[in-house]
Amino acid sequence: MQKRNSLLYYVLVFTSAQIAWLSLVGLWIYWYVSNYVIMAKVGERIPPQIVSETSNVFALVSGLILLVLITVSMSLIFIYLTKQMNITRLYDNFIANITYELKSPLSSIQLYLETLSSRHVPENKQKEFINLMIKNADRLNNLITSILHISQLEKKHLAYNFQVCKFDQLITELINEAMEQFKIDDKSITIAGKTGSRSVVDRSALKIVINNLFDNAIKYSIEPVKLKIDLGTNSKFIVVKVSDAGIGISPRDQKSIFQKFQRIYNKNIPTVKGTGLGLYWAREIIKYHGGRMSVSSAGIGKGTTFIFELPIFQTAKRRRGKRLLKITRKTKQQMEASDEF
Repeated sequence: MQKRNSLLYYVLVFTSAQIAWLSLVGLWIYWYVSNYVIMAKVGERIPPQIVSETSNVFALVSGLILLVLITVSMSLIFIYLTKQMNITRLYDNFIANITYELKSPLSSIQLYLETLSSRHVPENKQKEFINLMIKNADRLNNLITSILHISQLEKKHLAYNFQVCKFDQLITELINEAMEQFKIDDKSITIAGKTGSRSVVDRSALKIVINNLFDNAIKYSIEPVKLKIDLGTNSKFIVVKVSDAGIGISPRDQKSIFQKFQRIYNKNIPTVKGTGLGLYWAREIIKYHGGRMSVSSAGIGKGTTFIFELPIFQTAKRRRGKRLLKITRKTKQQMEASDEF
């Protein structure tokens, strides 16, 4: 409520300022017109030395230009403040979400450790507790790693390992790994089409994209997840469509879903938690590969399709592929040089 009041306060201040400026402009014009009428009636009786019509016109025009510039400046400042407030709101949401994401597995680990230290736990239960603690520790590690990777991604400090890959083989491997990681059976996933193409890809980075899309589909599906993956090509790009039968996305949210810290609230799934960084991260990875990523949904309750495209190595600009491979060679040389010291 406080943030809404704060936004309302800025809106009122901006509106009041605009009304004040417009009122001043109106008074100024009224003053000029009144003087012009008076001068038209009695101007002949006033000595020429006192009257300077050119100066009056210049003063009016200059004043109007100044007021327009001030009004435009205030509008730009207001837009900037609105964007900053929106960023602050998203950041606050991120802090709240990340706090939960960190605290939840940590509390679980602490509970199991306290149980093991204060009670006699059968050996089979000990193994179960240890496996659960390892699982929660992995969750914490993945979360921290993702935040660090996004920071490095924005600073262009990520060490990519680009290689020319047979895309059909690579995407099949990544899908199988994701199915194993998220415990999805074969009947829940359908793969259609082939690309028959090669692309310059960082395997680990593309794995992050696939994992994020699978994780997103699981979180936002009320029923057991069902995924359809369509592979194809156009003149320059490999096209991958990942479709789910989940809760769908409204047209309004589709415009902002790839923004940093952005999370979609749905009353049907109120317990979904996360950092709001997964889809942002996935799109940035695809963009760095020279591709693009988009989303499509017919609306709430009608599922969602994420589409990403990667340049075909054979037909895309050779410069792009060579540049990505050059980045990998340069990174390896730097790592080898650092190992020598």
